[in-house]
Amino acid sequence: MKLTLAQQFCALGDKKTNLDKIENVVKTSDSDIVVFGELFLSGYMCRDNLTKLAEPLDGPSAMQVARIAKEYDTHIVFGMPEKAMEPEGLYYNSSVLVYPNEEVGCYRKLHLANFGPFEEHQYFGYGNELPVFETKIGKIGMLICFDCFFPEVSKIYALKGADILVCISASPSTTRPFFEKVIVSRAIENTIFFTYTNLVGTELNMVYWGGNTAIGPRGDVKAKGEYFKEDVVKCDIDLKELSTAREFRPTIRDTRMELFSELQRLLEKDIRSATMDSKKEFGK
Repeated sequence: MKLTLAQQFCALGDKKTNLDKIENVVKTSDSDIVVFGELFLSGYMCRDNLTKLAEPLDGPSAMQVARIAKEYDTHIVFGMPEKAMEPEGLYYNSSVLVYPNEEVGCYRKLHLANFGPFEEHQYFGYGNELPVFETKIGKIGMLICFDCFFPEVSKIYALKGADILVCISASPSTTRPFFEKVIVSRAIENTIFFTYTNLVGTELNMVYWGGNTAIGPRGDVKAKGEYFKEDVVKCDIDLKELSTAREFRPTIRDTRMELFSELQRLLEKDIRSATMDSKKEFGK
């Protein structure tokens, strides 16, 4: 599999410019899949304008990317603010996978960032599905930025048969040390390919560090982009490495599934406790 991770400046609020950037990278990539960053279509820091910039998956922007994918016979992943058809009025921070036949798949961010400079809960609904996309280049699972800090997400994808995890991101420079550690861990603990595609440049008070990275199933870095500069990171991925890695360290085979039941029990306990506390507070 030939892979391109596009580390590009994003024009805030300018979808036409960003769509042109997608096509300019894709037409020179000669890759099986080309990946762009989180909310690349609109820019991350659009805030109240995000709902105005959002489109459905069959909207003009996704259809233009589908045309590009077909023309250059490649898969394209990019981030966009998605306007849901049902229920009406709900928006998602989505990662869109476009196939060479113009088919469109979508993953909606599960873990919205709501701390420090991040205000995603004000604009987006929570996703609730972990789809594995079947493609001619392998089985793909998708994550968005903060999702990769929750190991259960990557683990579930691996248990569902994903070969490669594609994470798109809008990570500012202050979080770089965390991401560079976590993404390698996700690859090693699941013996899976993990790719990370970040924005680069400055939007309002956010400075994105780039650093696009492709990681093998034993934690080896296959390719890495520069920091704070536009870059196009290319590498070849051989899915045969998966069987070798999983024989060497069989984390998927030896996963204790009953522990997921324990997680569910703890979650239900926390929900019951929170409900009781709220009732007590209300009764005062």
